[in-house]
Amino acid sequence: MIDKNCDSQLPSNQRLILRPQKREKNIFKQQPHDHQQSIYNNNNNDSITRNNNYSATNGTNTDSTSLNSEPKISSKGIKGSSGANELNNASKETQDQESSNTGSLAKPILNYPPGPARKLSVEELSPPTPSIFVQTEAEIFSPQLQEFCLANPIVVIRNISRVLKLNLGLFSTKTLVDHDSGHLIEVRTQLEQPSDQNWDMEKKNKIWRCESPRRFSKIGKYAHYQAKTFQDHLTKADGESTEEEFSINDNCTIARKNSLFRMVTFGTNVDLSDTKKWKAQLDELDKLPMFSRVVSASNMLSHVGHPILGMNTVQLYMKVPGCRTPGHQENNNFCSVNINIGPGDCEWFGVPEEYWGPIARLCAENSTNFVHGSWWPNLDDLHSYNIPVYRFIQKPGDLVWVNTGTVHWVQAIGWCNNIAWNVGPITTKQFKSAIERYEWNKLERYKSIVPMIHLTWNLARNVEIQEEELFYVIKNFMTTTLSYCERIIRMLQDSNIEIKWHGKALHEAAHYCADCEIEVFNILFVKAIEKKLVVHCAKCAIETSQVLENFVVLQEYDIHYLKETYSNFIQTFKNRRILGTSYTSGTVRTKTN
Repeated sequence: MIDKNCDSQLPSNQRLILRPQKREKNIFKQQPHDHQQSIYNNNNNDSITRNNNYSATNGTNTDSTSLNSEPKISSKGIKGSSGANELNNASKETQDQESSNTGSLAKPILNYPPGPARKLSVEELSPPTPSIFVQTEAEIFSPQLQEFCLANPIVVIRNISRVLKLNLGLFSTKTLVDHDSGHLIEVRTQLEQPSDQNWDMEKKNKIWRCESPRRFSKIGKYAHYQAKTFQDHLTKADGESTEEEFSINDNCTIARKNSLFRMVTFGTNVDLSDTKKWKAQLDELDKLPMFSRVVSASNMLSHVGHPILGMNTVQLYMKVPGCRTPGHQENNNFCSVNINIGPGDCEWFGVPEEYWGPIARLCAENSTNFVHGSWWPNLDDLHSYNIPVYRFIQKPGDLVWVNTGTVHWVQAIGWCNNIAWNVGPITTKQFKSAIERYEWNKLERYKSIVPMIHLTWNLARNVEIQEEELFYVIKNFMTTTLSYCERIIRMLQDSNIEIKWHGKALHEAAHYCADCEIEVFNILFVKAIEKKLVVHCAKCAIETSQVLENFVVLQEYDIHYLKETYSNFIQTFKNRRILGTSYTSGTVRTKTN
């Protein structure tokens, strides 16, 4: 039974605590999370008409878990032929692959995809980077530029900042200091090395693992370090490296001297999400073409409904020569846009998405982990594994487009700042890749910071999908999540567990389980911990207490509303199909009410 008057039982100040804390994007490491049952199923042969009106009992369920026997909760715990095995043991086949903070990683237990089988020639292993030199605004805003970017793993667009008259000075170190010198930033201490090498601390062996310890400082502090190293470089006639160290304060120096390497400090993840504080900077980026903007109707991440730092918000990176962004794919394989503010250059390396499996295997062989670890690939190893590598220089004003799932790593050649954010083209390739990584992350016990269930339902409400394959992928994903919600509700009702109405506030962030960090959609298992209400998923809640002792179960969406949203999504697509509307890949229309 759903009690829609539960607000009187849960004070408003406690309800606010349910909202998760903001988490910074961290391309070096993110927190691991536990595995939950897979909810991705792509069945393009399913009929539109057969599934027009959803029901969990009419054969439309696409979940791999049977609904015939539901677990029940009683004084003795969960009962049923499937019993606790359905939820309580959903993740027994997975193990943690990393010993956090030590760099000691377990041997892989997952089967990574093999990658393309065709043997590449020597020339194909070092392919030319797709690049384009734009000369007019007409070229920049033409559909051909977007198609070019979406057709290649990585693209560098040169001269775009000059043609659009982008004021890159708004992102310079001087402007940032003048604007807010006390702005908190993350800093990383690294060894300065040649861009195609990565040595251990004794400089005896080439390794993949890339050490990059994290601290926090302020823009003003880093600006002083950045300027001092540049001045020392200009004044040292003999060309020796500066010995300038970066200190957080007078008593804490994080760059320890090493006789074999010079230590450099990377100012990373500078948050520019505050639309009031950084209004001039963010307005300047609206000059970019629609497909590459931070916010646009055709950007999937604009439909999340709340900020995800560094993904649907802008982050800035402050660098000196040698600063590294280790190898990675973007969170949930979304595309990214990166502009070099200058004055120095950056060197980029990129590998097409289909080769991520062999790279992940190489990471494991080199005592690191593709998802959890911080690593810098050895180019000889990559080529010996038949993996092609794009390599190019990003000059000031150049825009780099990183396509869906492309593996990449970057090193600063000179003193420079960069700005970056993620973009989600509303295409089948992007959505499928995001969902596949969402599911893979569960196996890796790694948090997906893009709440794909929450995003999918928002897309169904906000966007008219015109691509048939994309429609089926979204529909089947919705089918499975709706089925899972119904199954949990039925389990609770059969066990006489009260479900209280909570609702979902506008722009309220998605919820994650406090224990396993899986996304929790619609049905929240809430428990007071240290006077704060904390959300759990069904599996972790039942593992904590088979009878859900001290848990309150909250519901965010009425199940009939979800069914109506599902049916409307299907009917809208069906109506457009009957009218004979052409379905062009990559096109999208927002719904109007």
